Amino acid sequence: MGIEGDAHYGTTTQHRYDKRKAPDRPNLRQVHLVESALLDDLGSRGFDVRFGDLGENIVTAGMSLTALPEGAILRIGAEARLQLTGLREPCVLLDRLRPGLRPAVGQKGQGAKPFLRGGVMSRVLATGFIRPHDEVTIEMPSPPHRPLGNV
Repeated sequence: MGIEGDAHYGTTTQHRYDKRKAPDRPNLRQVHLVESALLDDLGSRGFDVRFGDLGENIVTAGMSLTALPEGAILRIGAEARLQLTGLREPCVLLDRLRPGLRPAVGQKGQGAKPFLRGGVMSRVLATGFIRPHDEVTIEMPSPPHRPLGNV
């Protein structure tokens, strides 16, 4: 279901816009993860962004979350297991937090398709306590692998 007390906690979609359209849709945004490299990059570009400001629940280091395929499972600590469901598409609320933050997180990539760096969304497969510096291991899904899309 996610992290108790978080805006995305629940088995069905909790996102404000999607909840109005399809309130019974499964919640693919239970836990939001970002890479520490994103926060470092934003800081070096003058954005005062602290842990949690982007709405993230977990910050990882040393792995490219956005390069993982849909369905990859992150095992965090002894018990928690999260299945990646898609890319977090930055919304207008980021610009309300810090002007210019939304385009900095959702940059244009090659061609006209945006390269989203807002982290990844996941759903909880197994609950457990997650502590700072817990080991994160990746379980890849069976091929063929599909790249993460927007959720």
